[in-house]
Amino acid sequence: MSSSDEDRADAWFRALADRTRRDILRRVLAGEHSVSALAQHHDMSFAAVQKHVAVLERAGLLSKRREGRKALASGDVEAVRSVGRMLTELEALWRGRISRIDELLATEDPTTDQTTAQKER
Repeated sequence: MSSSDEDRADAWFRALADRTRRDILRRVLAGEHSVSALAQHHDMSFAAVQKHVAVLERAGLLSKRREGRKALASGDVEAVRSVGRMLTELEALWRGRISRIDELLATEDPTTDQTTAQKER
């Protein structure tokens, strides 16, 4: 993975680490919402919700556009799919490692464990 890919992954996971941001992302993936409408769903100030939206926007998980005085946010489905692909790749990597460990443990001589246990007594 290139340095820019790593930077992008860091931004995604930082953005998704917060419950409020995950909720905002779910809402904007379902359809475009004004930032003020998003703020109504959270027990925090409008400015705080704007900051959460800005984090998601910098991570590339949503985009905003202006319509008159309204700031409208919509989720970037392809960016979310990219996060999913990255997680799938990481899962495959770790599953492979765990399988190799399982194979090593299965081929290990069981008498070795008994001998070691007897020596420790």
